[in-house]
Amino acid sequence: MEARKKMLNRNKIIATGLMIGAALLFVIARVQKGTGAWEWVAAFAEAAMVGALADWFAVVALFRHPLGVPIPHTAIIKNKKDAIAGNLADFIRDKFLVPETLIGKLRAYNPAEHLAAYLTSEKNADGIAAGLTRALSDSLDFLDDARVQKILRTLLSNRIDSFDLSSSAGTLLDTLRTGNRHQAVLDEMLSRAAMWISTEDAQARLAASIDDMVTKEYPLLSHFIPNRDQFSKGAGEKIVKRVNEFIQSVNSDQTHEFRQKFDAIVSDFIGRLRTDRVLRSKIESIKQEAVQNPTLAEYAKSLGNDLKTWLSSDLKHPHSNVREKIAAVISGLGTTLATNRGLQDSLNEHLEMLVATYGDTARTAIAKHISDTVQTWETDEYVNEIELSIGSDLQFIRMNGTLVGGVIGLLLHAIAVLVIQ
Repeated sequence: MEARKKMLNRNKIIATGLMIGAALLFVIARVQKGTGAWEWVAAFAEAAMVGALADWFAVVALFRHPLGVPIPHTAIIKNKKDAIAGNLADFIRDKFLVPETLIGKLRAYNPAEHLAAYLTSEKNADGIAAGLTRALSDSLDFLDDARVQKILRTLLSNRIDSFDLSSSAGTLLDTLRTGNRHQAVLDEMLSRAAMWISTEDAQARLAASIDDMVTKEYPLLSHFIPNRDQFSKGAGEKIVKRVNEFIQSVNSDQTHEFRQKFDAIVSDFIGRLRTDRVLRSKIESIKQEAVQNPTLAEYAKSLGNDLKTWLSSDLKHPHSNVREKIAAVISGLGTTLATNRGLQDSLNEHLEMLVATYGDTARTAIAKHISDTVQTWETDEYVNEIELSIGSDLQFIRMNGTLVGGVIGLLLHAIAVLVIQ
């Protein structure tokens, strides 16, 4: 601003100096009776002085009343502030922010391609990562404030108290059941069970359990079983075989009775989660017990503090692991975007859709913001800002008016001389 003010004042001094110079030259020419060469000087000076005064009046009248006299149609910018604000806002809205124009600019610019090129730059990825880690580090410091922690604890406690765990679990299970997805969960559970009981460790445990059961339940019979280890192992293998056969029969038959029973159990449990007061009360009690358990709360707090301490220390380190990981993710995203034309087209199309959908609303809001902001400016501040922006160039109009007026005066004097002769 200081540089603009100095330039404006300098140009004002030059323009005013030319006007005063023309007036002095005119006086000198008249003192010399305007004969001979002075006749031409007087013609030049008179026209230059008139041109300088006219342009001075025109330039000053834009911003304020000349000499403080409230002449009509002067101080135009000051008196037309609201109209100028509205017209400026409408001009920007209708010429720059038309959705069709913005979409055309987007297509020509290809933002996805430029974004990919920006993100693949190691310097840019590091810069973004540094900014994110700095913001994260500042956020950790903010969370250390006792007042913030008190508010967060209160909010978390209120949310937990109001959280209906039973209904939420029922909704989750009901969503899982849509499209028989719960049967896929059953398939996965049965497959994992089949894989586990087929392992040597599982079969060894099963054989040991059978041997232990026979010893405890049938102690007399156990003395008559020859080679008990082999007996237990064989019995375990037969059980595993039968279990696997059952699992295979369930997996191969989508209408299997076991599936129907499983579906009925899930449906009944979902209904109980929503309507069974006893079950809901038990779940609520478990939730409250878990929340209010001091050991669990202290453990969670210590984990949170350890994580926060580690994260804070890492973020402040010159070679932060978190920052490097973030930079790698950003760079990888840029590489993927650069090599995947379909992803670029999808991103560009979504940006165009956003402009088309919200363009009218956004441009109206922007125009209103511009108009309201300009209207709230202090009038003197508003006038001074505009004068600093264009006033320096307007002073050249005054300079040119002085010189051009003088040249025109010479031409008119020459024409008069020619006509008289």
